[in-house]
Amino acid sequence: MKQVTISKKFEFSASHRYWNAEWSEEKNNEVFGLCTSPYGHGHNYELHVTVSGKVDPVTGMIINLSTLKKIAGKIVDQFDHKFLNLDTPYFKDRIPTTENIALVLFDLLDEQIRKENGIKLERIRLYERHDLYVDVWREEE
Repeated sequence: MKQVTISKKFEFSASHRYWNAEWSEEKNNEVFGLCTSPYGHGHNYELHVTVSGKVDPVTGMIINLSTLKKIAGKIVDQFDHKFLNLDTPYFKDRIPTTENIALVLFDLLDEQIRKENGIKLERIRLYERHDLYVDVWREEE
């Protein structure tokens, strides 16, 4: 049996600060360096969302891309032009590293995509820079 996936790219801009409140300023600076600025620093993120499913014999599609854009767009809008530490509820108790941002995005997307009959979120790839990205996928159970 053949498996088919389709991927769509989304973009958003956000800022963040690396800071562990349980550590001293010295320890935070030692571990996180310039990323500890109280003003944060920003990135233009690129999110690649890959889903799988059966190709509908009538439409020829796994998922209508307008549906995927609607789902991902609502999620990405929660991050776009936000200071992630303060403007979102997701990083009150975790540092908004690229890894943690990707994990949050995966969970939010997965919850919504599961509602689409027969569609599965396979993986996401989040680029923080052109040469730095994180992949998240579900391990087979």
